Amino acid sequence: MTTAQTDLPEHAGTPAHRDGNVLRWLTAYTVSLVGDSVYFVALGWSAQKAAGPAEVGLVMAAGALPRALFMLAGGVVADRFGPRSVILGSDTLRCLLVLAMAVALAATAPALWILVAVALAFGAVDALFVPAVGALPPRITTPDQLARVTGMRSLSTRLSQVAGPPVGGLAMGLGGPAAAFTVAGLLIALSLPLLLTVRIRPLGAPGGERPEPGTACPEPGTACPEPRTARSEPGTARGDLLDGLRYIRRHRLIGPLVAVGAVCELGLAATLNVGMVLLNAERGWGPSGYGWIVGGFGAGAAASAALLAIAGRLPRAGLLMVGTLLAGSAGAATIALVPALWLAVVLAAAIGLCAGVFGGLDSALIQTAADPAYLGRVTSVVMLTMVGLAPLGYPLVGAAIGAWGAAPVFAACGVLAGLGAASALASDAVRNAELPGRRPGMTS
Repeated sequence: MTTAQTDLPEHAGTPAHRDGNVLRWLTAYTVSLVGDSVYFVALGWSAQKAAGPAEVGLVMAAGALPRALFMLAGGVVADRFGPRSVILGSDTLRCLLVLAMAVALAATAPALWILVAVALAFGAVDALFVPAVGALPPRITTPDQLARVTGMRSLSTRLSQVAGPPVGGLAMGLGGPAAAFTVAGLLIALSLPLLLTVRIRPLGAPGGERPEPGTACPEPGTACPEPRTARSEPGTARGDLLDGLRYIRRHRLIGPLVAVGAVCELGLAATLNVGMVLLNAERGWGPSGYGWIVGGFGAGAAASAALLAIAGRLPRAGLLMVGTLLAGSAGAATIALVPALWLAVVLAAAIGLCAGVFGGLDSALIQTAADPAYLGRVTSVVMLTMVGLAPLGYPLVGAAIGAWGAAPVFAACGVLAGLGAASALASDAVRNAELPGRRPGMTS
């Protein structure tokens, strides 16, 4: 496997929110995400003009299939060629694909088969882009800043979700689907020169070393990550993939963290994405009620991202992660029992806060503990649980609520997520996990 051997970040030891290298990456990532949001708006509206409601759903879901099928392969590619190179290549392909769609729509009316083909191709390229994005932060900052970078990245995701749809809607209103696809492509293109200026730390560079076996941790009471393994020479893609899966399974911290994340997604994702719609209909709170509940959850998640971005490091990270998951699971189990809309909104905000802290700490602990040579594959497995495993629960939750009502289904899903937290508590490595402390001489 090879990776780009570039200079170290110019401000190694600087907090992430003051590091120009990190901020350039974050700006590029945010602009690219806004472009993604505009693309999905353009795709949905174009499908609506070309066909009926069922076909709109087909077009919007088409990209999920190749994204799930090729996600693990994307992790192998990110580790083999280096995340920066893969991000640049896949973002360029995404840009060209979207701009080509804009040119096609400027010449002719949208056709269903073209929209499906574009969605499939975009999803396949995304399967390369997503693992590489997850593998890059440890190479542009120091381990003690990964939690802060995770929070900053979550905030940029929330910003793109807020800014993207209005920009896409405005472009659609002014110039139709071709204009919306053009705006999406140009936003993705804008991220490319910023990505070219991002410098990464080669594997084994100063600032990214793990303690050698038998040495003391840099901070008393800190559960140090396992030492790095020696990087093997590249073999077959299948061999690399199996090697990555074995690495996850055998790692005493990453294995349990990936498992608890998967159980959490399976238990809570369908409840919050599908169940909340059906709960709102069952209670008769109307579209505005659903908007308030989703907004409350989003506000809580944004607050958690801000907390991680500002604090940078939270003590007793493993126990705090498990505690917030238990609290969020309890909230998800009981939200269907609250008698009033305002209580549901408050509880949704609390669930969003807990889920955001859990997800941020889970991601930061994985990135801190993982050997960077495996991080693309580790990220691909984590993302596969989100784009592949979690949606499997959507039809099950919908059918169960139709048969038994919202309250027992929400309770069962909350218990399932709580079992994931209980399994994490059984792991000594998770209970004792800590994020690295601030490096000497660093100012916040």
